[in-house]
Amino acid sequence: MDNNMKKSHVLFLLLVQVIFLLPLLCLSDDFVSSRATYYGSPDCKANPRGACGYGEFGRDINNGEVTGVSSRLWNNGAGCGACYQVRCKIPPHCSEEGVYVVATDYGEGDGTDFIFSPKAYGRMARPGTEAQLYSFGVVNVEYQRVPCRYGGYNLVYKVHEKSYNPHYLAVLILYVGGVNDILAVEVWQEDCKEWVRMRRVFGAVHDLQNPPRGTLSLRFLVYGSAGINWVESPNALPADWTAGATYNSNILLT
Repeated sequence: MDNNMKKSHVLFLLLVQVIFLLPLLCLSDDFVSSRATYYGSPDCKANPRGACGYGEFGRDINNGEVTGVSSRLWNNGAGCGACYQVRCKIPPHCSEEGVYVVATDYGEGDGTDFIFSPKAYGRMARPGTEAQLYSFGVVNVEYQRVPCRYGGYNLVYKVHEKSYNPHYLAVLILYVGGVNDILAVEVWQEDCKEWVRMRRVFGAVHDLQNPPRGTLSLRFLVYGSAGINWVESPNALPADWTAGATYNSNILLT
């Protein structure tokens, strides 16, 4: 790697610390006070056109108990897939445990950090008090970031449906285990012996025009309890990768 490339990586990491670390202080064990609401949906599920780019997957993940989050939690897409425990603060109507939700969209209004799917919003209620909780529309809540639980999956990505081998590659980050955010994705270019940054298109989608040919290795800039680190997935995509295919990185994030 030449000096200019090294300098660009150093500057990028410094920029990451300025832009990303302050919003990510919600990794604390303390609960944070906020407000939450829900959006109308005929089937009580999320919007398939959510800002994270999950499509139908974003409606069904975590049994449909998902949320849109405010700009500071969405964090330019790095907050997509983050998991939260949220509980409302109206004792006669709100359960003690609240609801475990996954961030799949961007959305805010009326001082809220969360816009739940109707199903997720109702899960904050004590049994038999769901109707009363819905009638409030907006409620005071407290929340904390919690580890994501994906049943054996850890860091999993999908080749976006709009990808076209070998001319255009877009990768959608589906699962990120633990309490971790993906800040950037790079592809190894063997002929130049360097990592090439993918562009964050929106949400959890990263792309690259004219990607390297052959088997592809990826690396991910991860922020979590261990700080900021690059983690590599050698041979992450086969040479014949296809749009819509899903791959497990076998990277263990805690």
